[in-house]
Amino acid sequence: MIKSMTGFGRGKYENDGREYVVEIKSVNHKYSDVSIKMPRQISFLEENVRKEIVKYVSRGKIDVFVSMQDFSEKGKEIKINKEIAKIYISQLRELAEETGITSNIDVMDVSRLPEVLNISNEENEELYWQELSIALKTALTNFVNMRITEGTKICEDLEKRIESIKQKVLKISDYSAGLVEDYIVKLNARIKELMNTDIVDENRLAQEIVIFSDKSSIQEELTRLNSHICQFSSLISSNNDSPLGKKCDFIIQEMNREVNTIGSKANSMDISKGVIELKTEIEDIREQIQNIE
Repeated sequence: MIKSMTGFGRGKYENDGREYVVEIKSVNHKYSDVSIKMPRQISFLEENVRKEIVKYVSRGKIDVFVSMQDFSEKGKEIKINKEIAKIYISQLRELAEETGITSNIDVMDVSRLPEVLNISNEENEELYWQELSIALKTALTNFVNMRITEGTKICEDLEKRIESIKQKVLKISDYSAGLVEDYIVKLNARIKELMNTDIVDENRLAQEIVIFSDKSSIQEELTRLNSHICQFSSLISSNNDSPLGKKCDFIIQEMNREVNTIGSKANSMDISKGVIELKTEIEDIREQIQNIE
């Protein structure tokens, strides 16, 4: 099954004053690159989120955005770091004495200083993951479904293009079949014209024909090309859930290699024209498969 590397999915879950929103988007990438942004209060769950995502995605540049709002009182505990608070007070009083300003220090002012007042959610760690995973799975389901939908469209386009290639290869094969016969007729006529005689050395003529046939034969290349076409068609129509992008890319490279060889052996304008058309179609397929996982 072909999946596109581009996609988007969103999931949301609310419970008892807690709200989670997960958004996942991806674009093409040669390898797998997962970037996760989430609030500091649940940053300890980043690895859990990453492990869940790689179960569904094997290639692409994936950006994950997680937001959370917690208005509940469950498991929350306010902690005052008294040691840091005392250091703040001591330093502020020392500053007041040195500058001659009033050392009127209010406890509320001290509580607002960094690292003095902390809200602990340690008891909620398991609860956070249970709830976040619901939003994450919803986002992943929507994300994967979009990738599959895009992949289906790509597959339809590839099937049309590979069928077009099949027809072009058949034409080249037909041109190639009559190439030697045309060469025999032309060579025979040319010899008679140059030698000004109707007598032709049949042995010499046979040697030239063998040499020409050997140099211009593209049967092996056509056989391999047709084999690659069959492999490609079978691959894109399979129901295999494994990533297909790299396999398709390899087959297309091999197809292009055979077409280049056919082009180098071409002794016909029709074959040369067919090779150009094939290369154009193969290049379009190559660009298209850069979009699949």
